[in-house]
Amino acid sequence: MRLIFIATMAALMVGQVAAKDVLSGASLYADVGRYASFGLHRFGSPGDRATADWIAGELSEAGFAIKFQPVVLGRQYVVERASVAAAGAAVEATPFWWPPEDKASFHLSAPLARDGDVAGKILWIDLPFDRGAYLGPAHRAAIAEAAAKKPATILLMIGNPADDRFAYNVTQEDAPWPVPVMVVGAKARGTFDRALASGAPVTFDVAGHYDRNVSGRNVIAETGIGRGPTIVVSTPMTGWYTCVCERGPGIANFLALARTTAAEKWPAHFVFIATAGHEIGHGGMELFLKDGAPAPKDTLAWIHFGSSNACYAFADGARTVRPQEERALVLSKSAVALTDEAFAAIAAKRLVAEKQAIGELRDVHAAGYANFLGMAGRHQTFHTPADDLRATGPEILEPVARAFVDAVRKIVERGDAAFR
Repeated sequence: MRLIFIATMAALMVGQVAAKDVLSGASLYADVGRYASFGLHRFGSPGDRATADWIAGELSEAGFAIKFQPVVLGRQYVVERASVAAAGAAVEATPFWWPPEDKASFHLSAPLARDGDVAGKILWIDLPFDRGAYLGPAHRAAIAEAAAKKPATILLMIGNPADDRFAYNVTQEDAPWPVPVMVVGAKARGTFDRALASGAPVTFDVAGHYDRNVSGRNVIAETGIGRGPTIVVSTPMTGWYTCVCERGPGIANFLALARTTAAEKWPAHFVFIATAGHEIGHGGMELFLKDGAPAPKDTLAWIHFGSSNACYAFADGARTVRPQEERALVLSKSAVALTDEAFAAIAAKRLVAEKQAIGELRDVHAAGYANFLGMAGRHQTFHTPADDLRATGPEILEPVARAFVDAVRKIVERGDAAFR
């Protein structure tokens, strides 16, 4: 009996050591680095495919049963190259989704204008910094008003802390713009001021194309069927650019939680789902909720790792050692007490989603899942090409991962009582 006890304790200690290793800041940051290594993460891209393969491999190695769920979205625009030349300088540009289908590629030289008769010219407009991630009615109205003036092209600067090319999430149902809309970073404002003052032509060189019925994949990993209550854990994989701190910390948290549950053999049925198509309509999450997700009545809890949950804050243009302030714990009313307990040391706004959640949790909430908890935010280089490994680090990744593991462990131990 004593030998059995010693063997059991040794097994538990091994599990705890494994959990501590995968929850270390170094381990988490290594996963963010691996995600970053795949480059562009736009839906349907090689980086999207490589990410899905990597996540599936990691979860399979942890002991999960893996399946890929095909995600087919009606369209995706693929940028081959895009630049603008003005006042003797070349500036990087990004088409604003969705471009006109007959102008997926174009070359144009024309004068730049701010007002007056802009027909046939390049109309320069600005959208203010609104702290949002999704294309909304105000953005559509501003661009529609500009396009009604019959410019050849719209040059767009979107306010953001990085002064870089910003992208808003769109849907598959959004109509293409009447004329091409090209986004440039405000850091190049001086170049365009000079072009405007001199009247010199501004030249766009854009090559791109539309793909139809574009294929991607959700990664679904499952373990512990029949062992206990069902808990779903989700995170998006795709985004506009490299998305290193937008998506990377959430994916690292997701993998760390999965490895911990497997190593410690928690008595629960876990379904881990990594979704594709986030930036162009939440296609992967929408599909999973329709086909593959456990029914709300059979699901004890839904845990979601959203955007920018462990990124550095900036002050006076310099990176600090603190996490960014613009992140929120998004939770059902039933999860308030649990969140207060498990996330006491995590600085984040509490958003109790009685009517409206944010990000992909809004789809989960709308689908009727009663108990949910997630974190999402925005950081300095959010939705821009400047989002890279400098935006996060081991010391701010680890506390978030440990808080989520603590919360889910309590859910497993307490069952329904965790939400009372």
